[in-house]
Amino acid sequence: MSTPDNPQNQGPDETPQTFAEETPGSGVLAVAFDDRAKKSWFSRLPIVSHLRQSVGLQRGMLITGLVLCGIVIICAIFAPLIAPYGFNQLGTSEGNFGSKLPPGGTHIWGTTVGGYDVFSRVVWGAQTAVAVIVVAVVMSIFAGVILGLISGYIGGWLDRILVVIADAVYAFPTLLLALVMSIAISGGQSSAWGGIAAAAFSITVVFIPQYFRVVRAETLRLKAEPFVESAIVLGASKTRIISKHIFRNATRTLPLIFTLNSSEAILTLAGLGFLGFGIEPTSASEWGYDLNKALPDVTSGVWWTAVYPGLAIVLTVLGITLVGESMNDLNDPRLRVRRKAKVKNTKPAEVTA
Repeated sequence: MSTPDNPQNQGPDETPQTFAEETPGSGVLAVAFDDRAKKSWFSRLPIVSHLRQSVGLQRGMLITGLVLCGIVIICAIFAPLIAPYGFNQLGTSEGNFGSKLPPGGTHIWGTTVGGYDVFSRVVWGAQTAVAVIVVAVVMSIFAGVILGLISGYIGGWLDRILVVIADAVYAFPTLLLALVMSIAISGGQSSAWGGIAAAAFSITVVFIPQYFRVVRAETLRLKAEPFVESAIVLGASKTRIISKHIFRNATRTLPLIFTLNSSEAILTLAGLGFLGFGIEPTSASEWGYDLNKALPDVTSGVWWTAVYPGLAIVLTVLGITLVGESMNDLNDPRLRVRRKAKVKNTKPAEVTA
């Protein structure tokens, strides 16, 4: 006859529970320790871990933001399958689409004054927006983190020069600096990848000081910590200390800054397109440029050429902002809403002689 003390007759899922019931006073700690040990690398990812911690309104905001961002990403990846026409397609074998056609029929969102399908332009515009966000934010993170680590840890004259340059760039208005950089990079010529690269580089210059200042401040704090001083005493090189001990701890807030800067990148890209320095419609689709061309249509009652690109910008920025604000609230213990602890009435273990 098997007994509870025989480990060979227990399944792998029964061990923590049996241990918790038969060990008075330490069962809860044992279960908590086992649950923590079972957490995979996937559950520790920024978005996944925040989703597990969220509750109530915070969870609703985070899920809403993730859904909106997911729709934009899906449209960007599967644009050739979702959009019924190309971004620069003016007609089919049956003839041209026509100008300012109202929503309905083969054009569910109507056509523009130039004869483009509005729905197709909006879907293809998601591809341009995601490409600019990825290129711009990844480059700014790469440059800002490296400069912040070197400046904060080495210090001296190099730190002073980098701080002055970062403060000077940070003092300029974001859109104005991006506009100047876009003109300098593209020279007024906006091809598909040329326009994306110009917009991405101009936004990168604006975002580098933000990552630089955050990482530099964290590096200054961390290099005075005991574990860094211990590594110095043991003879570790500066490269090893920066890469192994400071880098991981100084970049914990980057996912939050990434989400907030992504929304700003969308607005900057739309601003460049609205001012006429975006991407031409024959090269790629861009929401800000479509808004610029739709301005004369508003006074004549043609509302669909401006509403749908504008909604795409608003909903994309809203989704990214909701994700960023939710992550900010969950990272701050003062703002995080904690789950109510569920007290389980467990039966006290019987003590056998």
